[in-house]
Amino acid sequence: MNAAHPPNPSAAGGAGTRAGFVALAGRPNVGKSTLLNRIVGAKVAIVSPRPQTTRRAIRGIATGEDWQLVLVDLPGSQRPRDALTERMQRRTERELRDSDTVLFLLNGEQEVGPGDRFIAAAATAAGIPCAVAVNKVDALDHPRTVAALSAAAELELPPEAEIFPISARTGAGVEALLEALVALVPEGPYLYPPAETTDLPAEVRLAELVREQVLARTRQELPHAVEAEVEEIDDRPGGALVVQAHLWAESESQKSILVGRGGGMVRAIGTAARREIETLTGRRVHLDLTVRVRRAWRRDETLLDRLGIE
Repeated sequence: MNAAHPPNPSAAGGAGTRAGFVALAGRPNVGKSTLLNRIVGAKVAIVSPRPQTTRRAIRGIATGEDWQLVLVDLPGSQRPRDALTERMQRRTERELRDSDTVLFLLNGEQEVGPGDRFIAAAATAAGIPCAVAVNKVDALDHPRTVAALSAAAELELPPEAEIFPISARTGAGVEALLEALVALVPEGPYLYPPAETTDLPAEVRLAELVREQVLARTRQELPHAVEAEVEEIDDRPGGALVVQAHLWAESESQKSILVGRGGGMVRAIGTAARREIETLTGRRVHLDLTVRVRRAWRRDETLLDRLGIE
């Protein structure tokens, strides 16, 4: 087991169990977050059709009768252009090196491109077991599925890497892929207690649910210019949860869009996020959401540290 991810001494499992870290690598918007949630059986990573949805390395924990996979949803590989994307790319490279195996995801609806070839080379260079999944085959007919699988087979990958046609959305093919991943991780005890589904701090997990609603409601550059931060979570008498959160924008004009006419946009974001948080926690939630401006926050190393973007 890689020393960068030390086992949790309170975790169960023993002789005959397998456990390890699986890096989910692929271009932005290939379906990594959807697949992670599907395998874990819970909403751990937020989902959006927009690139750069995943900014942190999100870990989802899936535990079976005699196995445990810690799936790391890596930010989509890209050319860094500011402190934020530099951190995202460094985290991707580090998590890839430190994992026990890598699952390389391709979008079956798109042709294999330079980004896919770059990630395939990185996966091969990592020197760890590899599996390949061609996602979104539910949207393809048989000839297109065959063509997508053939294109995947032409990539420069480890010769033992198996290729699986899957649909993260419907679950088709995921069981066979899961069995292969379990076989690729080493024998060993569980790394986390079996009941856990993620090691994300509560503040980060709730902030991601807020940011998901921004992604769903804004357009053009704004989704990339906004970050969410949960400053405080309070338990109140009667079982209610009070969450104080901020949306960070880079300019007053962006703030105006996020607030909306008469506060309509921020209310809509807050209402939808509150419902998601209530579903996750099983608690009644009061979400206090404000919008603040911090110019060039994507280049602000101090704020990025505070936001948990390593």
